[in-house]
Amino acid sequence: MPKTAPLPPVRLLPLGDAALTVEFGTAIADPIHARVQGFADALPALAERHPGIVEWVPTFRSVTIHFDPDRVDAAQLAADLQALAREGREATASGTAWTLPVCFEADCAPDLADVAAASGLAREAAIDLLCATEFTVYMLGFLPGFPYLGGLPAALTMPRLATPRLAVPAGSVAIAGRMAAVYPWDSPGGWRLVGRTAARLFDPANPGRPALLAPGDRVRWQAVSRAALGG
Repeated sequence: MPKTAPLPPVRLLPLGDAALTVEFGTAIADPIHARVQGFADALPALAERHPGIVEWVPTFRSVTIHFDPDRVDAAQLAADLQALAREGREATASGTAWTLPVCFEADCAPDLADVAAASGLAREAAIDLLCATEFTVYMLGFLPGFPYLGGLPAALTMPRLATPRLAVPAGSVAIAGRMAAVYPWDSPGGWRLVGRTAARLFDPANPGRPALLAPGDRVRWQAVSRAALGG
């Protein structure tokens, strides 16, 4: 059997006097993200021992822990974080599986024809490939509820637009590089727009879970008409 490449050593980085970042690597890769998720899953228990922890923010390759420096012994917290990271935990369960309706009609997907042409695919074949793919939510960022989705097929790899749009409609499904995303709000943006969903990605009236998607969730697209989308 081929040997698995060793994972990079974990680094603990201070972020001012009220946050620590635990870094598991320098690349966007599934093994690193699995360790990020496993580490984040274990933090609630650690927070019980350090009640001054405010929140933690997982990314592609790291987790930042924010804390109240008046209520937390930063040196002890750093030692406990390093010990937890050295355990090498990985995510033990997949997140929620979602199937979101997406309209791929031309006005909802202004860049889809160019993406398909650059990939040497017919437009319908590009749609089929998008809908056949299961994406993984790596992290949320940029805007509240904005999911960075890994798993875009290599055939659909495209760079960002040279000139970003000043206005991207809320619900736009977009791609850039090997990533996909959904814009929860009307926003400027430079990703290529390949569809639009009516799913509400962020609901501030739901304090328990304002963001629909969470890191570790899995997402598939289901092609629907504009009428089915409600617009």
